[in-house]
Amino acid sequence: MNRFWSKRIQNIVPYTPGEQPKDRQFIKLNTNECPYSPSPKVIEAINRAAGDSLRLYPDPECVELRAAIAKREGLDINRVFCGNGSDEILAFAFQAFFDPDREVVFPKITYSFYPVYTDFFGLKRREVPMNPDFSDPIDLLCGNNGGVVLANPNAPTGIAVGLGTVEKLLNANPDVVVIVDEAYIDFGADSAVSLIGRYPNLLVVQTTSKSRALAGLRVGWAMGDAGLIDGLRCVRDSINSYTVDRLAQAGAAAAIRDEDYFQSIRRRVMDTRSWTEKSLKEKSFTVLNSQANFVFASHPNHSGKELLDGLRERGILVRWWDKPEIRNWLRISIGTDEDMEALVQALGELI
Repeated sequence: MNRFWSKRIQNIVPYTPGEQPKDRQFIKLNTNECPYSPSPKVIEAINRAAGDSLRLYPDPECVELRAAIAKREGLDINRVFCGNGSDEILAFAFQAFFDPDREVVFPKITYSFYPVYTDFFGLKRREVPMNPDFSDPIDLLCGNNGGVVLANPNAPTGIAVGLGTVEKLLNANPDVVVIVDEAYIDFGADSAVSLIGRYPNLLVVQTTSKSRALAGLRVGWAMGDAGLIDGLRCVRDSINSYTVDRLAQAGAAAAIRDEDYFQSIRRRVMDTRSWTEKSLKEKSFTVLNSQANFVFASHPNHSGKELLDGLRERGILVRWWDKPEIRNWLRISIGTDEDMEALVQALGELI
């Protein structure tokens, strides 16, 4: 700890991103990136935008991008907010909607950025234990809180809840904001966007990073009641009005408009996921029912750390957490068919 650090960050444990190796070639199945290239229309749009206009600030309101999202989702544009990745939007939302004197609640096993945000912003939190099957403890998220955060599908489990469950949360928490983090929604789950018109306390957050193959572009968006969008705008404009650069806005808008390409790559990922689940189960792995672009798997005779290290020695990266509840589990991103065949072969050697 540096003596010049503020008291706010002296005891913070920051988020740890997945390894991005630079020294050798790996099959990267550890960061839930898309294994396929972005739409060619995205590259064309970025190339067109990379001209003399770069000397000018980008549109702070991201009007073109918001219009593309609003049209696709059937929303008014004033119900859409864009930011520099969904992580930034979540950080804005934690500041905009949660107060220090009331607990933010979320499942104990979920996206590990949520507790980092509560610590950094000086918020109280209550992490609710999972059900024995790793499904979300929905009843314990209902009432007596200052806000709810639900990743749907959840990470790292991949398990999703239906719209009826999301409505249960919204009805049980009418006076606080319920954030539904839909980073992985496009791989088989049902989006809560259709509920926005009926629930002014619902904020839905999505991203281009997964199903649109644009993790490197850093674009995300939130959808909700216009009052919630204004709250996000208030936080943004108190920090940095120009969070989404000109190239990112152009590329993301093109990705949103290219529906055919989006549908094709998400289907490929889902098909490969099904094959991977079947292949792992044939080798005695327990695999949770995933509706994300990854699987969560455990073997009865080999620890998660043992398999993690063995795969790395064979040039394959996956994700593991040293937490008691999930220490024997691996989160495995879905790569190409060839990537997953290599994974299954390597695991066969290890077990």
